[in-house]
Amino acid sequence: MTQGAGQGPEVERTATLRDFRVPAYVHETGPYDPGTDPGNAAPPLEEPLEHPDGYTPTQRDLPVITRRGDTLQVAVDPAAVQAPLPATGPGPLFVVGDVHGYLDELVAALQEKGLVDSAGNWCAGTARLWFLGDFTDRGPDGIGVIDLVMRLSAEAAAAGGYCKALMGNHELLLLGAKRFGDTPVNSGAGTATFQAAWLLNGGQKYDMDRLQDHHLQWMARLDAVEEVDGHLLVHSDTTAYLDYGDSIEAVNDTVRETITRNDADEVWDLFRKFTKRFSFRDEGGADAVRSLLDTYGGTRIVHGHSPIPYLLGEVGSEDGEDNGGPHVEGPHVYADGLAIAMDGGVTMAGKLLVQQLPLEI
Repeated sequence: MTQGAGQGPEVERTATLRDFRVPAYVHETGPYDPGTDPGNAAPPLEEPLEHPDGYTPTQRDLPVITRRGDTLQVAVDPAAVQAPLPATGPGPLFVVGDVHGYLDELVAALQEKGLVDSAGNWCAGTARLWFLGDFTDRGPDGIGVIDLVMRLSAEAAAAGGYCKALMGNHELLLLGAKRFGDTPVNSGAGTATFQAAWLLNGGQKYDMDRLQDHHLQWMARLDAVEEVDGHLLVHSDTTAYLDYGDSIEAVNDTVRETITRNDADEVWDLFRKFTKRFSFRDEGGADAVRSLLDTYGGTRIVHGHSPIPYLLGEVGSEDGEDNGGPHVEGPHVYADGLAIAMDGGVTMAGKLLVQQLPLEI
């Protein structure tokens, strides 16, 4: 994987950072030893990790799930990639999965779809582009990713289209780490801090050093849920959104108000709930999707957060040396065809996905 060439120095992995204070519990023995894992993806577990009501993200939480059956990987037609975008009228709709600081991969994927030119400038006219959250952490240049998305938002609007973004759990994590640092929070499972959770989940010192007020303000104003052309867009594959309102407007208002109140425990609870995953898989998954669609509208949900390789039970290494990394061709449709997963696992040598909707299967 390229490491953000031209965007700043390559950074060390989280496990090697020494200039942040990290509470002792981060290094306690758990399901795996962080000291033996130089990457940021958890090693495979024998059984799926379930999230009890008191779940709190004080450990990295991505097990490999042996999964067969209802997940469909959708390959992208190469001819569709080169299809010209309309210059006027309603533009096509695109979504982007988790980026996690991989700026070079993002620019390449946007160029492949004809959304930006060779200089990284918006060239898609009236096209509509949605990012599903998680711009930072794990990868080399999260702030560079945010700067790009902010710039494309202005350029797309000037061209008659738009570029918008949703709130991911890693935006909440970075906000919390910056605002609250090592202030203890009520985690429901012992002492926790945003700073420790941020480091444990791929926080990069290079991002924190460049984080400015306008980045924080932009992240704090992001919506959590949107419905576009019958697609309900969210970051996380969880029903926790239902805890924050019975309409899209109510959820987005509640999330923003929670962040604005600047209460560490409230923001931690929001982060904890948005970190839950796998609600749409296995028995009852389709019903979980329907509960969101019935409440907020739309006919299909589109999400990031849980990497497709984990949903498929594939084991990929961080550097891809074992087998070239997980084989990800495109989005995955599951839960009786009601859910589309968009996190291609770029952090584990998978693929950063940019997909035009609607998705034909």
